[in-house]
Amino acid sequence: MTARNINLVLDQGVDFEATFTVKNENSSALNLTGYTGEAKLRKHPAATKYNAFIVTFPNRVNGQIKVAMASTITDAIEGGRYVYDLVLTSPNAYKTRPIQGNVLVIPGVT
Repeated sequence: MTARNINLVLDQGVDFEATFTVKNENSSALNLTGYTGEAKLRKHPAATKYNAFIVTFPNRVNGQIKVAMASTITDAIEGGRYVYDLVLTSPNAYKTRPIQGNVLVIPGVT
């Protein structure tokens, strides 16, 4: 599965969430039953410091996965450009990266 590039905009100091549909090579929804997920935000791919997204599965059968970050976390992220990716682990421990991209963090005023 080739990673899709999906760029995000994250507003500093507020709750963030984005929902994706993961698809097979034939464009059908990937059944995510039994999968686990991990997603991280970094300043650049080699950065050791990162912020982890909370990963949930609103509809596993239809390939839906949601990444979220609480306002307490986004408040501490400096404005600027970042990168992120989502790694899924199948029930038989096969890892894939279906989604990746850039994140623009927009500083808050309030």
